[in-house]
Amino acid sequence: MKRIIAVTALVMVTTAGLVVIGTGTGTAARALPKENGRTPVSRSQYETLLNQCSYAATARRRTSCRDTVRQDYRVGGEENPDLDCREYSGVAVCGRLRLSPSERACVRDSVAKGLTYRRAEVECYAFI
Repeated sequence: MKRIIAVTALVMVTTAGLVVIGTGTGTAARALPKENGRTPVSRSQYETLLNQCSYAATARRRTSCRDTVRQDYRVGGEENPDLDCREYSGVAVCGRLRLSPSERACVRDSVAKGLTYRRAEVECYAFI
């Protein structure tokens, strides 16, 4: 049932042609220094990183995602322009998404049907 709802939502969003809302600054990339191996990000970026873990398919993957965020990132005050943040269909994510095999298959299928890779990646991660 969850899968049917997710696929229906994905189809509705795709056919509606909703506009992408980018959260990046559009400025030139600049490296921010790591502290104890953790990348500095803004408070909102850190919250987005943690919140996106709720879309992981299983409890184990959600826990692993949150642990990785806490291990790899720290709140550093200002927005990190090197962190790839984006929002599609009301779902905000930052950084590289770790997709399951079914989510990767969804991305391939969606791209083959004309969706951009970035949008397909976010929507398949969140809705499948």
